[in-house]
Amino acid sequence: MTSAEGELTQAQSRIVAGTIREELARRRISRQFLADKAKLSLSTLEKALSGSRPFTLATIIRLEEALGQRLRHGDMESPAVASASGLAPDELGSYARPAVAWLIGGYLTLRPSFGDPAAIYAYRTDIAWDDAAACLVFREAARLDTAFTQFGTVAVPNQSGHIYLVTNRHGQYRLMVLGRPTIEGEMYGILTSLKAGRGSNLTPISTTLALVPLANFETPPTFGRITPDLPAHGLYRQHLDRVISDEFALFTGVAPSR
Repeated sequence: MTSAEGELTQAQSRIVAGTIREELARRRISRQFLADKAKLSLSTLEKALSGSRPFTLATIIRLEEALGQRLRHGDMESPAVASASGLAPDELGSYARPAVAWLIGGYLTLRPSFGDPAAIYAYRTDIAWDDAAACLVFREAARLDTAFTQFGTVAVPNQSGHIYLVTNRHGQYRLMVLGRPTIEGEMYGILTSLKAGRGSNLTPISTTLALVPLANFETPPTFGRITPDLPAHGLYRQHLDRVISDEFALFTGVAPSR
């Protein structure tokens, strides 16, 4: 929902800014190039991307035309029923903010490297409440592969007792399924995504996943590609091993025939 002046809320502007930064990195174009193509001043674009000025509907329309990509979501165009009631949409679990406040915060996110199982990818995931959409949203940061930074909504259904972080980009899904937090606030589960292969090939892949509250660390944790020779590797591997050893998730199937 936008304001009477056509300005997006702070939460909506953050989502749009993240999408634009991702597209700039993926397409390898400069902010100046995009500003010129959208017929905006570089100053206007810079202020919106930094969060010092909210995006306006007029600015977003120009950027959409320049990128050839839609930047608005349904909740940005019309008031949502869920927002009016203060409850998240039914497809996310119909939760109220006080019931999920314990999830809000920053997390060290760990998963095995798709290319080298001995290495671990470590980055940041932030979970926040979006007033406009009346639900929890998440966004990743500090990733080595910036172009693949993910963001989306958080489902917390009562029935399963699990937490789902869902990315839906033009119908392409990426899903994190996490168990309820431990007493220390860690969440363990699985990530289901697509692995980039040779050329333009994409292969479905699932792997173990751990989210550890940043508040649990006395000093900032190490982000990036963590190989076995780095000091952080031992602790990070312990967290990932818990997914299987404590049965937060199970993997089953038949080995391919030869």
